[in-house]
Amino acid sequence: MGTGILVVAEFEGGHFKKTAYELLGKALELAGGGPVTAVAIGTDQAGDLGAYGASRVFVASGDRFAHYNPSTWVQALSAAISAADPAVVLAPASPACKDAFPRLSARLGAGYATEVTELRLDGGAVVGRRPQYAGKALSDVRVRSPLALFTVRPNSFPAPAAGAGSAELVALSVGQDPVEAATKVVATEASTAGVVDLTEADRIVSGGRSVKSKEGFDSLIRPLAAAAHATPGASRAAVDAGYAPHNEQVGQTGKVVNPSLYIACGISGAIQHLAGMRTSKVIVAINKDPEAPIFGLATYGIHGDIFEICPLLTQELKATLG
Repeated sequence: MGTGILVVAEFEGGHFKKTAYELLGKALELAGGGPVTAVAIGTDQAGDLGAYGASRVFVASGDRFAHYNPSTWVQALSAAISAADPAVVLAPASPACKDAFPRLSARLGAGYATEVTELRLDGGAVVGRRPQYAGKALSDVRVRSPLALFTVRPNSFPAPAAGAGSAELVALSVGQDPVEAATKVVATEASTAGVVDLTEADRIVSGGRSVKSKEGFDSLIRPLAAAAHATPGASRAAVDAGYAPHNEQVGQTGKVVNPSLYIACGISGAIQHLAGMRTSKVIVAINKDPEAPIFGLATYGIHGDIFEICPLLTQELKATLG
């Protein structure tokens, strides 16, 4: 049986994602002095992962790893697990990891808990807590296999302060399977939005059908999001009406988010939308309907017209945050 914790540190755009530091901080807490290691795919650099607790960083780099390929990732992750021999693997609940980890679980015969928002030790074992039934219930998940795999929603844990540690860099030897050999990624298309993706955003401002038009969305929600240093989001009703693109949709049929601050503007609070943002730390609801279901979940509620309140909030946030 392995010991310690291996963290999947996602590398994108020339740097490690914030989730790498969040998970390393939690791994140090859970490991209780045991080894904490990391694996990075697509780079041959350890960056500052050692300063956040990783004693070793296993890297897989080269042309094969320049673009995400599920078969390639599973091969690299399997190699890292074989080299590190951990008891637990923590990864972000990102599109890549949510695609690769079910395959990894099947290949290794390892138990897998997905989309957890809390992790704790119970009797020496790591136990995860995850929302289910559209976020209306929480369940504790204990993995009984010798190797436990967990994917964790971004923003579930605070990133620790950097220390003075350093990490040993270990290059992985990664084999190639027939599926990978038959697959070729010809290109990837990155978003040009210039804002943090919804699934990783620390702050989100979302608009609903009440914005009335694309012009209304662009004149109310986007300026407010910019002033709050947030990522714009939308309800399904707003997306279906053409007010915002689908990649900005929050909800059961859109993106599940977990920000520190979620501002819902003119969103009534249908269960499908709540399923996508229920775990937000602070929820601010702005709605002129005092009976809107969103107020039942909100930390703070503002009863009023978004066409009056949003410009005022935008003005105040600009003056406060710059």
